[in-house]
Amino acid sequence: MENIIETSNLKKYYKRGSEVVKALDGVDFNINSREIVSVVGPSGSGKTTFMNIIGCLDTPTDGIIKIDGQDVTGFKESQLVKIRRKNIGFIFQRFHLIPTLTIKENIELPLIFAKEKPDIVPPSNGRTDNAKILALMERVGLKGKENLRANMVSGGDKQKVSIVRALIYNPKILIADEPTGRLESKERNEIMKLFRELTESDYAIIIATHDMSIAEESDRIIHLQDGKVLQ
Repeated sequence: MENIIETSNLKKYYKRGSEVVKALDGVDFNINSREIVSVVGPSGSGKTTFMNIIGCLDTPTDGIIKIDGQDVTGFKESQLVKIRRKNIGFIFQRFHLIPTLTIKENIELPLIFAKEKPDIVPPSNGRTDNAKILALMERVGLKGKENLRANMVSGGDKQKVSIVRALIYNPKILIADEPTGRLESKERNEIMKLFRELTESDYAIIIATHDMSIAEESDRIIHLQDGKVLQ
């Protein structure tokens, strides 16, 4: 296993009138490949801020954050875009699929919007590597459903589509925000089983959740409260 994410004395302060809000106040954290870590905490604990910073969607006020050994603390947005694209896949509670597009078309959206071609696009013709997309779909149990519209499949399958979409750039890190929050118990179990299988392929997975039954299936649980990690 290798250290994929590392933070040291991570802080994020906001001004609210004359008040200083300490959304994060000195968080030390690390996650290795082949590991699932759940981040839990009540509303206002700093969980969303923390997930945004380790996902390179926001920058800290102070402290250090390293992604795959690279210090990205002072990176500009243009640099963070490249880090996100190369290293991080995002999975959301509400799936963020376009219902009238097919499953396969939804998976291809990041490739369409990207300004740079990913490794899975052959440089000779610029077309998406369909074989790889279909292989990923088969891996998560979506084989044969590529031409179904997204509004025709179950919530569990919608989340599997978002997982394949997150894998499209071969990231090392998957960040999942309440990934089972809209799923039935059977679908929830399938998604957690899939996450565990993905860690066997060296992925690191960070899950933000209010569901302690999900957190307890993780390798570690990080409790946040008032911007600090509870021991």
